[in-house]
Amino acid sequence: MVMATRSGNLWKRFLDIARPYWVSREKGKAWALLLILVGLLLGQTWTNVRFNEQTGEFASALAAGDADRFWYAIRIFVYVLLAAVPVYAFYYYTRNRLFMHWRAWMTHQYLEKYFGNCAFYALNNNTNIDNPDQRISEDISTFTQQSLYFLLLMLGSLLQLIAFSEVLWSISRELVLFLVLYAICGTVVSVLCFGKVLIGLNFYQLRREADFRFSLIRVREHAESITFHRGEQHEFHHVRGRFQHVFANYNRLNRWQLNLYLFQYAYAFLTLMLPSVIVANRVLDGELEVGSAIQAAGAFTAVLAALTVIVDNFESLSRFVAGLDRLATFASSLAHTRVLRRKPGGRIDHQRGDTLSLEHLTLHTPDYDRTLLKDLNVTVGKGQSLLIIGPSGGGKSSLMRAISGLWNCGSGRIVHPEPGQMLILPQRPYMAVGNLRCQLLYPDQGQHRISDEELLKLLDMVNLPDLAERVGGLDAELDWGKVLSLGEQQRLAFARLLRARPRYALLDEATSALDVANEAALYSQLSAGHTTIVSVSHRPTLLKYHVQVLELCGNGDWQLRTPSDCSFAW
Repeated sequence: MVMATRSGNLWKRFLDIARPYWVSREKGKAWALLLILVGLLLGQTWTNVRFNEQTGEFASALAAGDADRFWYAIRIFVYVLLAAVPVYAFYYYTRNRLFMHWRAWMTHQYLEKYFGNCAFYALNNNTNIDNPDQRISEDISTFTQQSLYFLLLMLGSLLQLIAFSEVLWSISRELVLFLVLYAICGTVVSVLCFGKVLIGLNFYQLRREADFRFSLIRVREHAESITFHRGEQHEFHHVRGRFQHVFANYNRLNRWQLNLYLFQYAYAFLTLMLPSVIVANRVLDGELEVGSAIQAAGAFTAVLAALTVIVDNFESLSRFVAGLDRLATFASSLAHTRVLRRKPGGRIDHQRGDTLSLEHLTLHTPDYDRTLLKDLNVTVGKGQSLLIIGPSGGGKSSLMRAISGLWNCGSGRIVHPEPGQMLILPQRPYMAVGNLRCQLLYPDQGQHRISDEELLKLLDMVNLPDLAERVGGLDAELDWGKVLSLGEQQRLAFARLLRARPRYALLDEATSALDVANEAALYSQLSAGHTTIVSVSHRPTLLKYHVQVLELCGNGDWQLRTPSDCSFAW
C-alpha cells in the first residue's frame, strides 16, 4: 500500500533492482542464508509464544498460591531462555552477513556499469542524476539493508500472526475481531494521511543533504583557487545557502513526523488498555484466570504488532521508498548511457580505419543553439600532423572530444584507429591515485613489465630527472595534483605518452604551462617517433612540428592551410 502511494510501478522497480542478485552466481549462498534466517525466525516465534505462555503461568500460579506450579513454570522459562539467546544472536549475525554479501555484489555491478562505456562521464550531463557517488556508496547500502530488514520483518510478523492468533482465539474471539478492525483503520489512516507527503519530503531531504556535502567537497578540491580569488565569502554564502535548503526541508519533514508520532503513540498506548477492557468482565466473573488475561494481553500485543507493521514502521518505510526511487532512477540512467543525445536526423558515425579522417563533420552545442563547425573534411595520414587553431570558444576542444567519442551533438563520420592507438592529453592532466610508478604507467595495469631504469629514463626525457628522488622514489604515494605544479603534471603526462607511443596523439593545449624550451624538447621527441600529432594550441612556435593547420573561424567556417600560410591573425 505504501508503494502504491508513490507510484503504480514502484513494486516492479524494486524487483528490477533486487532480482539480479537472487538469480546471480551467488544465488546459492544468498538463498541458503535466507533459509537459515527463516528458520531462525521460526525459532524466535516459538520462543516468544513460550515466553508469553510462561508469563501467564507465573501470574496464575502466584494468584492461586501454587508454589510447585510457579517453580515449574520458572524452570521451563529458563530452558526456553537458553534456547532463545543463541537463536536471536545468530539471527542478527546471519542477517548482517547476508546484507554485506548483497551490498558487495550490487556495488560491484554498479561500479562496472558506472565505469563501463564511460558512464561516469555521460552522467555529468544528466541533470536528473545528482551525486552518483552517494547513490553508489550510501543508497545501495540503505537499499540492501532496509530490504532485508523489511522482508524479514514481514516474514516475522506473518509467523507471529499465525502463532499468536491461535493463542488469542482460544482465549477471546472478541479480541481477535477487534484488533483486525483496529489494525486496518490504523494502516489506512497512516497511508492516506502521511504516505505521499513523507515519501516526497524524505526524497528531497536525501537530495539536499547530498548537495550540501558536495558543495563542501568542491571547496576542499578548489581550496587554492578560492583563496587566490579571495572567494571565501562567496563560497561561505553558497555552502550556507545549501544548508538552509537542508534545514528548511527538514523542518517541514519534522512537522509532518510530529503529526505521525502523535497518531502512532496514541494508537500504540491505547493497546495497553484495550485488551484488559475487553476481557475484564470474564476475569471479574471468574471465567478466566488472571494469567489467561495476561496471556491474552501479550498475544493481543503480538498480533497487533504483526498487523500494524506498516503503521509502526511508516517513517522508515517512507525513507526507504525515497531511497529506492533515487536508486531506480540511477540504475535506469546507467542502463541508457549508450543512448546519445542527437538532434532528429543528426548522427556522428565512428568507424575503424588506419588513418584519422573527418568526413562531412558538423558539430553543434549540446542545446543545438549554435553550430561550432560545418561540413569539415580533413584527413590526417601517417606523419601528416595537424595543428588546430582559432579563437577561444570556436570549437577546438569540442572537435577533440568528438574525435575521442565524447561529443555526440552533430553529424558526419569520423574514421579513426583502435582506441588503444589514440591517446589524448588535456590541458590539465589527470593525476591518478597511486604511486609515482602508477602516474607514469596510467592507465596500464601491467606495471611489472616496465623496469625502474626505463621509468627513470622516461622522467629524464621529460626534464624531470630528480623527481623520483625528490618525492621519495617510484613507490612514493602522494597527492600528485597538489605536490606537482601544472607544468610538472604536463611533463609527467608526456612521459606516459612517450612510453605508450600511440599512432596518434591528441594534444589539447597539453603544453600550455610549459616554457618554449621544454615544449620544444617534448614535441621534438614525440615527432622523432612514429606518432602522428594532432594539436590544439594558440602558440605559433608549434607550427614547425605540424604539416597541416586547421583554422576554425568561430562561426562554423574553417580553412585548411599549410604552416607557412598561417598568420595567427585572430
